[in-house]
Amino acid sequence: MIEMTVAQIAEIVGGTLADVSAEQAAELRVTGTVEFDSRAVGPGGLFLALPGARSDGHDHAASAVAAGAVAVLAARPVGVPAIVVAPEPRDSRAGVLEHDPDGSGAAVLGALAELAKAVAEELVAGGLTIIGITGSSGKTSTKDLVAAVLEPLGEVVAPPGSFNNELGHPWTVLRATRRTDYLVLEMSARHPGNIAELARIAPPAIGVVLNVGTAHLGEFGSREAIARTKSELPQAVPPSGVVILNVDDPSVAAMAHVCSGWVVRVSRASHTDSGPSDVWAEGVSLDELARPRFTLHAMDARGAAEVEVQLGVYGEHQVTNALCASAVALQCGAGVEQIAASLAAAGPVSRHRMQVSNRADGVTVIDDAYNANPDSMRAGLQALASIARGGQTERRSWAVLGEMAELGEEAISEHDAIGRLAVRLDVSRLVVVGTGRSVAAMHHAAVMEGSWGASGDRGAVQVADGDAALELLRAELRPGDVVLVKASNAAGLGALAETLAAEGGARR
Repeated sequence: MIEMTVAQIAEIVGGTLADVSAEQAAELRVTGTVEFDSRAVGPGGLFLALPGARSDGHDHAASAVAAGAVAVLAARPVGVPAIVVAPEPRDSRAGVLEHDPDGSGAAVLGALAELAKAVAEELVAGGLTIIGITGSSGKTSTKDLVAAVLEPLGEVVAPPGSFNNELGHPWTVLRATRRTDYLVLEMSARHPGNIAELARIAPPAIGVVLNVGTAHLGEFGSREAIARTKSELPQAVPPSGVVILNVDDPSVAAMAHVCSGWVVRVSRASHTDSGPSDVWAEGVSLDELARPRFTLHAMDARGAAEVEVQLGVYGEHQVTNALCASAVALQCGAGVEQIAASLAAAGPVSRHRMQVSNRADGVTVIDDAYNANPDSMRAGLQALASIARGGQTERRSWAVLGEMAELGEEAISEHDAIGRLAVRLDVSRLVVVGTGRSVAAMHHAAVMEGSWGASGDRGAVQVADGDAALELLRAELRPGDVVLVKASNAAGLGALAETLAAEGGARR
């Protein structure tokens, strides 16, 4: 974060001082990072006192100050220097906090948002470029690719993992300093207005919309409502900015009509129903590990250009993510050769997102366990099938799948469709993990699809939890098998994927 006094921060967030005088607050300077985990606080930091499932951050204020925090942003006095903001009724900012009975979390999140907004305004005035990315799937992978292609152009700040909500978004903004050239932000939503609020905190000069799917369908109620919420990002980009749209998705292509900024159309084809593409791919193919190769076509500073691109990430769905990242880099002044080199060197960064491990015993593990919705589940299964068939000899494929959360009334039908798709892609073994109605529907659909044999090397089984799945895999995996582990984060299959990848000898 940029250096500020405690008094300046208090004025920005509308807080009062506690256990520190006005004179002291004018001298105390926050020179470190802003943290909500007291264990992460370092010298010169600012600690956020937020309520949690197991403990209240207010109870850790003293230890945070002892670790070096200059002050605490809190909803009540905590016995150490603090900026106190009054608790407020729960609102959209508190949606990320499951435990906030008195509104203290909403108050601290609201103050955090105002602090991040003030910092973003000052840094943008100094030349910072903010890039915002949204979509029902692919945000994190695209964010990682954007950071990779911008790194040769200057200092980049991007969130670790999926820090893309009311807490992670402003926290990431406050990682930027006066040395930062590019701030790359994911923008997620659970309710209408969420993306507009995130964009208010850090107005993007470049906005990227990847797709409109069915993630969080249970909360939004319809795909149309999801599209309207995703369109809050392009509407937030000013006339001087750029909006990058994946026009292969008709719902995204339609957002061109609400953009005041310059529109860049990205596609897997040179022309779509929405017109000619500005950045597109030609001749897409996959190697034996489902890493895409294609010819990138675009306009750079020298005019029309093309270059061969070999991605270092896995799955054909990454082509669109890479095209969007390329479009961002082109807008920031990169040439196509530099973009191709950066994309080739960019492997998976964020944990549990298409991380491919080749064990010493010949088993390949695809860890995509962080999140799942119907679109990303289909992409994961297609990548599994591609890797299993990509070499000289076809390999047995295992899909270890858990629940896709927050699909509302569509949950049963969407899980049913995934179970049937696994059969149609000729996945060798489907291991459905969990006991709920949705995962039972996935298992039942696979059994009823009828393309599999009843036993032997092909078939579907349902197990209660990750431990049971791991026991089954340990007993039945053979050298050369390929295993995909995928589910919504709440299913907790990340630990299974990590354990599975680590077994069978050292990784190659």
